Amino acid sequence: MLWRQFAMEWRLYSRDRVAMFWTMAFPVLLLLGFGTIFRDNSGPKLSLVRVQSAVASPQDEALDRAMTDLQLKVQTLSKAEAEARWSRGETAAQLEPAGDGYRLRLNSYLMAQAGATAGLVNQAWLVAQARLSGAPEPQRIPLQVESPGHKRSTNYASFLLPGLLGLNLVSMGLFAVGMTNVTYREKGKFRRLAVTPLPKWIFLLGQVLHRLTLTVAQAALLILVGRLVFGIQNQGSFLDLLLIMTLGTGCFMAIGFALSGFADTVEGYGAIANLVFFPLMLLSGVYFTLDSAPGWLQQAVALLPLAPFLRALRAVFNDGASLAGHGLGLTIVAAWALGAFLLALRRFRWA
Repeated sequence: MLWRQFAMEWRLYSRDRVAMFWTMAFPVLLLLGFGTIFRDNSGPKLSLVRVQSAVASPQDEALDRAMTDLQLKVQTLSKAEAEARWSRGETAAQLEPAGDGYRLRLNSYLMAQAGATAGLVNQAWLVAQARLSGAPEPQRIPLQVESPGHKRSTNYASFLLPGLLGLNLVSMGLFAVGMTNVTYREKGKFRRLAVTPLPKWIFLLGQVLHRLTLTVAQAALLILVGRLVFGIQNQGSFLDLLLIMTLGTGCFMAIGFALSGFADTVEGYGAIANLVFFPLMLLSGVYFTLDSAPGWLQQAVALLPLAPFLRALRAVFNDGASLAGHGLGLTIVAAWALGAFLLALRRFRWA
């Protein structure tokens, strides 16, 4: 009976060719888009708008040379042009003459780039002062870019790919599973199933198995595109990767099932699903990390299922780690899976 339910789920899904295409293609398009934009490991050069001095001094020339040595992209504009650009919010950091020295203006809306630019400008200023005075130049600490597990240097695409794998599972669980169940209930399909000898757990598990095999296909396609286009490859065990993906699939499918029991209409479920989806997507490290967030927020996010799932997935995929060091995180994911599945069974109804 379980095998027949699993096969039926695949037949129903394969009839919707548009859904099949976008389920497989959209994550690939995201990987290609963001991976291409941020393909350079060092990222885009930091830029600085410099207000042109009335008369160029040796101090200005020394500072210009120092900023060039630090690979800072400097655009020199007149005061009027610089102010016009600043007023449009297009400038992250602006260097202006102030007395015998300079003043830095940082855009409060672009502080990530502005703060890094300010650090380079101050380093260049120290170098320029040393050159003008004939003193030895200050030595900078050497930089080494590598992934956390020291496996190899990595780029943003390799960070993004596991994040997209996790995001696929969340969106599939909340929308492909939860939304489908609410639609079935709203259109009366569950009433017809209720008169059959099909147990609830067979119906739910059949959907989970269908989504699990679909997840494996999605992951294989993403990994293949990452390998061919960006040179990304799994650094760890494919068995460990499969175990993590299986656990994540079960967890997020169960959450979708559980949430579907709290809505009677598709519109109502959409609001509930988005209330869960967006915090998970924004706070769990899909596109960026939360290392600059308050400590209490980082601790709270660590208890959500997606954050420890992505941490374990990236450790295996990017650094070749084993699952031994991620027992607590995977236990959190398993606890969410078990709790959500029990809640789904309790809340599930045919009508």
